[in-house]
Amino acid sequence: MKNSLFIGLQYLLPQHALSRAAGWLANTSIAWIKNPFTRWFVNRYDIDMSEAAQSDPCAYRSFNDFFTRALKDGARPIDSANNTVVFPADGAISQLGNIQHGRVFQAKGQDYSLIELLGGDAETAKPFQDGKFATVYLSPRDYHRVHMPLTGTLKSMIHVPGDLFSVNDVTAENVPRLFSRNERAVCLFDTEAGPMAVILVGAMIVASIETVWAGQVAPVAKTVTTTHYGNQPVIKLEKGEEMGRFKLGSTAIVLFGPDAMNWQKSLETGSPTRMGEAMGQFV
Repeated sequence: MKNSLFIGLQYLLPQHALSRAAGWLANTSIAWIKNPFTRWFVNRYDIDMSEAAQSDPCAYRSFNDFFTRALKDGARPIDSANNTVVFPADGAISQLGNIQHGRVFQAKGQDYSLIELLGGDAETAKPFQDGKFATVYLSPRDYHRVHMPLTGTLKSMIHVPGDLFSVNDVTAENVPRLFSRNERAVCLFDTEAGPMAVILVGAMIVASIETVWAGQVAPVAKTVTTTHYGNQPVIKLEKGEEMGRFKLGSTAIVLFGPDAMNWQKSLETGSPTRMGEAMGQFV
């Protein structure tokens, strides 16, 4: 009953208006608003501020700046083996495995279309058909910058507007096509392992999605917008380098093509992830 009410409310709530209002509050620099809430948040989610480059949570200009805080140098060592793919973010594995018949597994009884996930273009999805996917969920207590799983050259980015359902186990099990209906930024790279996609999925109360090369990506356009980078100065990001961030958290999905790589055999739903540690090896 409780879960049904939670899901039902998300269909009824003005998702975008609520998220934008929360975004305004999260971006305010008014001390009597941001400081009590930031301190409450640290205590509520037991956040380890000793890892942060700035350990005083009230020293940040806004809650958003606190939420997307940088870590101290060396806090997340990047696996240095030549053939490893590393976790893009702190969090937990929501699902991972093979893309089968053009469908990506979401939760028991739920899956979604690869083509829809990538913005609706079959040619964009083609390199990933029968490939591998991993979905990493970032909880409120996690470090919220997203980093490169593997060194790659940016080819294009697709902003796909959409819904803003919460992203957690309950919604994954009950909201059909959750990850392919929520607002998202699809970032496509060429790598040693072939094509790689890193998809930043928005959610309820996520004020915006940003990338290091384009700044704020969402919310912007009302239609699917593709930006190609082939005719611009090359944007190459090294394994472990920051590529984007969530202002309030969500999910990152990583895709590779068929026979390109293998996930660590020990990984399963719920496995903790730590940015920079190996999550697989490419062939």
